[in-house]
Amino acid sequence: MKAWQITRWGEPLEEREVPVPEPRGTEVLLRVRACGVCHSDIHIWDGYFDLGGGRRARLEDSGMALPFTMGHEPLGEVAALGPDAEGVVVGDLRVVYPWIGCGACDDCARDEELLCAAPAIIGTRQAGGYAEYLVVPHPRYLVAFDGVDPAVAATAACSGITAYSALTKVRGLREEQSLLIIGAGGVGLAAIGMARAVVGARLVVADIDPAKREAALRAGADHVIDNSNAAARRELRSLTGGGPAAAIDLVGAPASVRFGFDGLARGGTLVVVGLFGGSVEISTSMFPLKSVNILGSYVGTRQDLVEVLQLMREGQITPVPLVRRQLSDAPVALQDLREGKVLGRCVLINY
Repeated sequence: MKAWQITRWGEPLEEREVPVPEPRGTEVLLRVRACGVCHSDIHIWDGYFDLGGGRRARLEDSGMALPFTMGHEPLGEVAALGPDAEGVVVGDLRVVYPWIGCGACDDCARDEELLCAAPAIIGTRQAGGYAEYLVVPHPRYLVAFDGVDPAVAATAACSGITAYSALTKVRGLREEQSLLIIGAGGVGLAAIGMARAVVGARLVVADIDPAKREAALRAGADHVIDNSNAAARRELRSLTGGGPAAAIDLVGAPASVRFGFDGLARGGTLVVVGLFGGSVEISTSMFPLKSVNILGSYVGTRQDLVEVLQLMREGQITPVPLVRRQLSDAPVALQDLREGKVLGRCVLINY
């Protein structure tokens, strides 16, 4: 089979011929039909996450070895089953829940495998969907998506549940309050598109790109702001009556975190989701003086995936704009994402 792999950190993915995996035990072999291209893949491709101050979290230090097949948003058709796999049959179409843990710790026992300290994530720890086939360890990581466009469903297990999980952390907002979403990229547009179904507050979106601000309005934002503008904080206070009650930062850069924190109303909540990287200096006195909450939010649970797919079936989510490309275009798609050429979400298709 063909797989598009990292062979050297940061260099173009290489098309390689590798053996088709043979499923064993509870494993399921999927023929990949679609796979989303996530901004996190750029960090994985480079081989590190930027911690700020010249510090890096290197993936080699966590055991990732090259060559490696990325792709943590795969969707496919069941092609073969290990002898102990039950619950699916050959020909079933399923979305993969990729955030797999060790299966033995307390987090895994609570179905919060995304918090596991020894993860086995598809596309970051084990071979992912930038290939014609992949192996999933157990049928429980396969979720039906009947009634949802396959290319749209492929985005649900990362972009979708990442946005949904962040929104649920501010679910208690009232309709007269405001929610600020920073960043209208792929995950940001997913959050905007499902915000009405999860949070009842007015929606203000900040992005430095005018095309993304226009996309945010089409997705359902009430107001948009150019947060690179010197008057942006004043405009935000005016639009929200003193500041939003909550902000979700889908960028995670020093400037975006600072904008979200400074703009919050007293008693507000800042949820940081984006992995752009870097560090930011905030006065410790401001934590009690503003009485703010700062939370990190990382992807979502398998149950979140089930709920997002149901919202999609019911038409309660405005779909993220999709750029559909062939699976063989994975190297170019990744480069386009790095260069900011993708509005919405890129999905590689193989059907």
